[in-house]
Amino acid sequence: MDVILTRKNLLVRDNFECQYCGSKKTPLTMDHVKPKNHGGKDTWENLVAACQPCNRKKGNRTPEEARMPLKKMPRKPNKIHYFQQFISDHQGAWKPYLFMEAF
Repeated sequence: MDVILTRKNLLVRDNFECQYCGSKKTPLTMDHVKPKNHGGKDTWENLVAACQPCNRKKGNRTPEEARMPLKKMPRKPNKIHYFQQFISDHQGAWKPYLFMEAF
């Protein structure tokens, strides 16, 4: 089973951080790396979290055209990342039962 592409899951993948400037200010938007009007799709590899100022500044350009390099290249996440995020969000309660002492 794959991780479903949703706004929340995208923000978790990107650690609730703008992938252009690193800001954790909210609200964060979903930005198409390759804009839709350039043929960009709604995929894990083409979407990143972006703060509103960076999203506006980039506009309908690629990061290269806008001279706004990404902090990291977007990729499809694996389930382990989300499981670890769940465990860290619910510290204590589940840990003793999940043999996660190594994490």
